[in-house]
Amino acid sequence: MIALPSCRRLLLVCVLATLGAGCGGGGDESESDPAPVVAVKTAIVEAQPFTETVGAIGTVAGRPGHVASLGAPTATRVSNVYVSEGARVGAGQPLVALDRTAIDASAQAAEAALTAAQQGHERAQRLNREGVAPRKDVEQAASDLAKARADAIAARRAAQLSVLRSPIAGVVTRLTAVLGASVDVNQPLVEVADPSALDIVFTVTPAEAARVKPNAAVTLSAGQKAGGESLGSGTVFQVAAAVDSATRGVSIRARAPSTRRPLRIGETVFGQIVVATHPKAIAVPIAALVPDGEGFKVFVVDSQSIAHEQAVTVGARSDSMAEITEGLKGGERVVTYGAYGVEDSVKVTATPATRKAPADSVARP
Repeated sequence: MIALPSCRRLLLVCVLATLGAGCGGGGDESESDPAPVVAVKTAIVEAQPFTETVGAIGTVAGRPGHVASLGAPTATRVSNVYVSEGARVGAGQPLVALDRTAIDASAQAAEAALTAAQQGHERAQRLNREGVAPRKDVEQAASDLAKARADAIAARRAAQLSVLRSPIAGVVTRLTAVLGASVDVNQPLVEVADPSALDIVFTVTPAEAARVKPNAAVTLSAGQKAGGESLGSGTVFQVAAAVDSATRGVSIRARAPSTRRPLRIGETVFGQIVVATHPKAIAVPIAALVPDGEGFKVFVVDSQSIAHEQAVTVGARSDSMAEITEGLKGGERVVTYGAYGVEDSVKVTATPATRKAPADSVARP
């Protein structure tokens, strides 16, 4: 062992003491309070009435019984078109004229056949009375006469329908007639709907349809999602009993007697259909929810402004609010704005919490 002079031993002791003090100071900094998080907002959660809705996209359509679809009574051609799509028309107004050549020829042939059938029936009756013809000939002649009369009536009706006239006052919603084009029997050429009798037809899943009841309230907005132009409200009139084979959905008809502006046929409308009301539900703003694996969590702020993560179960929700079925009891202060930047056990600084989250209509996810 090498002996050091007393002065060198004293210097070594001072250096070690200084290094020890430095290490001790670093340990004190690690135990200091966590840095505050700025721009965080909070809300106090309380039990409140909560309305649950089903969101659905719908289309404005003419009401059954207030829509007329007209076609050609026989194979012919279009000779004139008097209206355009979107035009307003009155009852009895001409819409489309058809070429009468084939129609008149059919009418003349039907009248000639009727005349011949009448003569044949009279002759069969006379011969039967004279004992020349059997009774079955009279019965056959009577059958031929009945058919000829039916054909003549149909031909006369076709002649009357050579000009398609609107049976109702309304708006031309569809027009497929093209000048000079050939048309088949009963091919739809023009459609007219009464704009004062409109329904909004929504499509929902069979599971959602099971929860919708007639007379349920519907909040309407323009477009394909909530948040569009507010149109007012309506009520459910009818829930279809069958699934549509094309869409695999269930049609729901709603009526809105008065809206903020007139609805137009074919317009897309988003509806929030009320399916249930929870008188005392725990709800938080959507901004408070933070994805956590397969579920969600929120950050609850304690009296020392420390945020603690809390797993929650989300029930119904809307664009702004979410119902919490498990994880919160009410009265907690939760982080809303800035929740994605918060970590467990971090200290936060926040604007004053609102007394409670505002009530909102919600839809099941």
